[in-house]
This record gives sequence, structure tokens and C-alpha cells, in this order.
Amino acid sequence: MCKVPFDIHVDSSFPDADHIPYVEFGECVAFNNEKGGVIEYLKEEKIVDLNSKHPSVSYSDVLSTKAMVLTWLSDALQYELWVVTDGNIPHDIYFSDLPWPIGKILYWKKTREVKQQLGITKLNAAEKEEEIYQKANAAYDALSTRLGDQIFLFDNSPTDVDALFLGHALFVLSALPDASVLRSCLQKHENLVKFAEHLKVQLLEADSSAARLGSSTDPSSSSTPRKRASSGRSYKPKPRAKKERTEEEKTFRRRAKYFLATQLVAVLLFLSLMGGADSSKLDDEDGVDYED
Repeated sequence: MCKVPFDIHVDSSFPDADHIPYVEFGECVAFNNEKGGVIEYLKEEKIVDLNSKHPSVSYSDVLSTKAMVLTWLSDALQYELWVVTDGNIPHDIYFSDLPWPIGKILYWKKTREVKQQLGITKLNAAEKEEEIYQKANAAYDALSTRLGDQIFLFDNSPTDVDALFLGHALFVLSALPDASVLRSCLQKHENLVKFAEHLKVQLLEADSSAARLGSSTDPSSSSTPRKRASSGRSYKPKPRAKKERTEEEKTFRRRAKYFLATQLVAVLLFLSLMGGADSSKLDDEDGVDYED
């Protein structure tokens, strides 16, 4: 949305890690779980700040709307993705590059974390589900009212709230199944759906077409989509020279190896424990037979 050029790289070492997404800019790295996240880091370093173009917009309005997207809508999406679905969608997104047992263990671990985060237990599951969807509906209602017939939520140019909601809306409309309750809630608001589809065409599909055209005319061009800055646009990062791996990168790769090794050990322990439990159960059944 800021018209700043960037490349996308997929990190499959820690597919469900809290630090993803992260941004590398020159020698700096901003992780999503540090310093207020990637967006706040980009603001502080004066690299990207969508809100700077809205001096007249109330900061409290932007902040409260942003908080609603990051809490009520984020919780609802986490709930649908990790608790409601059968696991196929999270597997395709996060774990498809990992061995099957590790993917299963990570899915179980993440599902448990989300339930703890949302305070879901066996006793209150129905009440929590109703509360989550009520808040999501209220958030969509508020956003739909705020958007109205405008192109963006605040004034005629985007803020970071537009960016956050766009990411949420595109994921809900594109990744969740047709039977999704959250998707149905969003589709009730025609202006929100149009908002997401319009920006998808403008920001994603147009750039993908341009990237494919560039690839067909220039064999040496990268297959990774790159966002092009508009003419006269403010910030252009310096091209990065090829350099040796930093200590952070080396540490990151070492952690990835340790991560896979520990997950393999966890799988083996899990299987051995399950095997022990099954055998003890059989022994108990045999004991009952002998008594009869």
C-alpha cells in the first residue's frame, strides 16, 4: 500500500513461529513478536508509515479500530483455523513441507495453545464459541459502518488499519471453507467484501501479472513478485550487495536444525508412550478375562 518495493521469501524452518512475518531491511531485522511487531518497527525507523498521511484523522479512532481487528477478528480467525477446521487447511499453509509426524505434533501443539489463549475448556466450549462470533460480528458491523461508500476506512488513502483488515479479509475469503461461520459473517457486509476484492485486484493480481510479463520477456528476472514504487514516490531501499551470512542468520539456521531434532525426539517419545498405554490397556483386559 505504501508503494515500497519488496521481495517475499518463504521461511519453512519455523512455519508456526511467533516471529513470522519478519522484515529484513539492510542490516536490520524486525521480528513480528518484538518491538510492537513489524509495522511499528517500520514506523519507528521511518521506512513506512501509512498513518503519516492522515494528520487530521483522530489517532484514538485509528487505534481503537486497529485494536478491534487485532483482538476480536484475530481471535475469531485463530479459533476457526485451529479449533473448528479439521486440520487440512493449517496443514497446507504451515506444515506441508514438514514430515507427517512432525506436522501432526505441531498442529496438536498449536491447537492446544490457541484453546489456552482463548480460555476454551470442555465445559465452556459452546459459550466461548458464541462469544467469539458475537465479537466478530460486532467488529464487522463497526468496520462496515466506518467504511461506508469510501475506498478506505479513514479518508481517501490507506492507514495501517486498512492493511491489517485487508490481510484478515483476504485470508477469510480465500482460505476458509465455504461452510465457515466467520466467512459467512464477513460476506454479509457487501462493502467490506468489495473493499477486499478491489484492493486484491489493485495490489496483488495486477502486480502478479506484471511479474509474469517481466519473466516472459526477461529470462534472467526473478520469479519472486516484486512491488514497484510509483514515480515520484518517497522511499527506495538501497540494493543489497551479496554478503556472508550474519551471526543472526547462522543462529537462526542452527535453531532450525535443533527444532527439527527436538520435534523428532518428541514424536518418538509420544509414540513410545502411546504404545505403553495400549499394552497396559490390553493387560488390564486380559486380567478381566481371566477373572471371568
